[in-house]
Amino acid sequence: MNEIDNSLKSPMGRLLKIGFAEGISFIILLGIAMPLKYIAGIAAPTRIVGMLHGVFFVGYVLALVHAKIAYNWSIKKSIFAFLLSFLPFGTFYLEKVLKKIS
Repeated sequence: MNEIDNSLKSPMGRLLKIGFAEGISFIILLGIAMPLKYIAGIAAPTRIVGMLHGVFFVGYVLALVHAKIAYNWSIKKSIFAFLLSFLPFGTFYLEKVLKKIS
């Protein structure tokens, strides 16, 4: 079984690291910032975390496109990886799947 190159120098490493950051920011947005906004009326964390999450999401999509090209992924695998970014904990699941199949 081959080890995944988890460094930022490889397309896979970038995808995994940016995916991790995107997943964490999504959980913070959904679990902390949005409840603060809608329950406590504090909107600032939603703006800050939301913007940060947006940056990570764009980075994730770019890293995903790079990994698709570099590793000649099928459209099905690429769409699956993209759709997982819309689910809480989805990018963590993708990392588990990618490490399992490599």
